[in-house]
Amino acid sequence: MTLTINPALDISTSTPRVIRDHKLRCGASRIDPGGGGVNVARTIRNLGGDALAIYAAGGLTGATYRQLLEAEGVPSLAVPIAGTTRESFTVDETESSEQFRFVLQGPEFSEAEWRACLATLEEAIVPGGYVVASGSLPPGVPTDFYAQVARLAHKHDARSIVDTSGEALAAALAEGVYLVKPSLRELSELVGRALTSEQDEVDAAAELVARGSAQLVGLTLGEAGAVLASGSGVIRLPVPKVQVQSVVGAGDAFLGAFVWRLSQGLDPELAFRSAVAAGSATAAKPATEMCAIAEVEALEKLLPEATRY
Repeated sequence: MTLTINPALDISTSTPRVIRDHKLRCGASRIDPGGGGVNVARTIRNLGGDALAIYAAGGLTGATYRQLLEAEGVPSLAVPIAGTTRESFTVDETESSEQFRFVLQGPEFSEAEWRACLATLEEAIVPGGYVVASGSLPPGVPTDFYAQVARLAHKHDARSIVDTSGEALAAALAEGVYLVKPSLRELSELVGRALTSEQDEVDAAAELVARGSAQLVGLTLGEAGAVLASGSGVIRLPVPKVQVQSVVGAGDAFLGAFVWRLSQGLDPELAFRSAVAAGSATAAKPATEMCAIAEVEALEKLLPEATRY
């Protein structure tokens, strides 16, 4: 199951050039139900699995969000809030192939609302399953929210997986999680030093495992590939070459495929290969469209053997 306390209605469009002070005429637009945990659940659904997506929603935007998610056939539970579900806006500049992303702040939560999200999650946890908590925290939600999620997962013998940043990520890792997916910047902040070489990246990912912060660390590096650290060591994979259309949701697809394969009983290193392929497959899709299983399987075949450290 996944938890998204700060989902976003993702609006995507394009314009020839982004120019200040000009009225910019845009092309066709697309709307997707976005946000970390929901995108993870959407990925798992596309790959042939099922993951319950728990998310907070409110206002007219929240109603639209719920309709879109239900139309995709993703099993879900919406926790009602008084505020209005946020929007995110992505503009592709067609002349340069650059992408501009505007991520709005989420609505203010009351204590009763964020506690309702935790209560809904606890009621749905399946012992032996996976709990994926992903995305930013909106105003009013305490920094240790994801640490509390990890604590609930441990209490019910489930594996906790966290994908966030800053103080919320540090607090969750202090609690200890099964899997974490940091970016290079996030990993650098966690270990308190600059990571300027491949060996630095490997050492930092292994350090989180040695600390007991996470059993698995999936470091995503964009075009530079990805690193997996575990108690068995550290491996690295490049990303397959694709024509990138939108990086929105690529990291969520990585995580979704990883969890999906783990839930099937695959070894973490094999699951990692599917994750790398899924991230690349999603980057080749427009807007916040998630990858399909045939695309993931095709790219996975192109991956070489992993480099071991």
